[in-house]
Amino acid sequence: MAERGEGGGGGEEKGFEGRPRGFQFAIDRGGTFTDVFARCPDGRVRVLKLLSEDSAYGDAPTEGIRRVLQEETGMPFPRDSPLDSSRIEWIRMGTTVATNALLQRRGERLALVVTRGFRDLLSIGTQSRPHIFDLTVSVPALLYEEVVEVDERLIPHQSGCALPGAQRAPIVRGSLGATLRVHRPLELTALREELLRLRHRGIRTIAVLLLHSYAWPDHEEKVGALARELGFDHVSLSSSVAAMVRAVPRGYTACADAYLTPLIRRYLQSFRHGFQDHLKNVPVLFMRSDGGLTPMDHFNGSRAILSGPAAGVVGCAVTTSRHFPGVPIIGFDMGGTSTDVNRYAGEYELVFEATTAGVPIRVPQMDINTVAAGGGSQLFFRSGLYVVGPESAGAHPGPAYLLP
Repeated sequence: MAERGEGGGGGEEKGFEGRPRGFQFAIDRGGTFTDVFARCPDGRVRVLKLLSEDSAYGDAPTEGIRRVLQEETGMPFPRDSPLDSSRIEWIRMGTTVATNALLQRRGERLALVVTRGFRDLLSIGTQSRPHIFDLTVSVPALLYEEVVEVDERLIPHQSGCALPGAQRAPIVRGSLGATLRVHRPLELTALREELLRLRHRGIRTIAVLLLHSYAWPDHEEKVGALARELGFDHVSLSSSVAAMVRAVPRGYTACADAYLTPLIRRYLQSFRHGFQDHLKNVPVLFMRSDGGLTPMDHFNGSRAILSGPAAGVVGCAVTTSRHFPGVPIIGFDMGGTSTDVNRYAGEYELVFEATTAGVPIRVPQMDINTVAAGGGSQLFFRSGLYVVGPESAGAHPGPAYLLP
């Protein structure tokens, strides 16, 4: 797996030069299979393929690392004990955990907190029609299950504004140099009661979308602080996740982050607990959707949606460009749950707003087309029609093949 900086960059491969000081692991954790590439201290390469879910072990990447260490060192590494990580130089991983959760709608329960009067903003969306003459428009289900409106309102400062009371509203200077007026101060008392009601319903994650928060995030930050005080497990602020103008894509991205980040963090926590000292002294980098590597603690839902597919793009580009320099290629990656297709013609193609599984995401990511059709997609018979996916059989019971 090639290493790229925070900003992405070219296809130069780093980290594999010379003799390794310890075991180096590059892992692709898919929904059905997990592939482990290991470079041993003597320079030899080991490759393993495991089921991503198996009753014989708890975590497939950890099990792959355990097998390599045990077979190469000749020392016992019990499966029921945390692994000694002193012989590991680094670990790099791409995962489709977030991709598959979004495709199959198996993320966290969440609610949306939005400026009062805009509860239907994301439901209305942009009203774009990919197929303008299609008489049956299929609208993907929203990620949140409830909306909470909060009293607050910022408006851009204009000297000739005729909005009643606007000229008396306090002026604040935004982070981008623009000036805004606090037309309606933030009201937290009523919001506190609404958030407590959400917690009583079992919702522990919220996404916050307040208008013009990309320029002045103070109101969103106060809402986030209140939610954490009340015991919410995760809060995604649109001003932190995607601090850009246009509330609709910013809100979609914040919802995707809130929907997926708790799932990612639970997986990372379970992965850490499979090692002694919780991998404290081992550099662990995860592939982001833009093809760059990021430390495990900075890996979040909105940046992880194309983690596994992006790793495939980088690997495909680096491998083929060595043997066929300058030749454009099409990458086709069919997994158990999804299929990913990309193009590479000498440089990585990035997009800054894309739709995955019907959800517009506004973060830098590889230009990859992902569909919920893989080798393990389940076939259903509903209402007199055959339906394929997006549910996948996963590793257990695994893809089923009907022989004639």
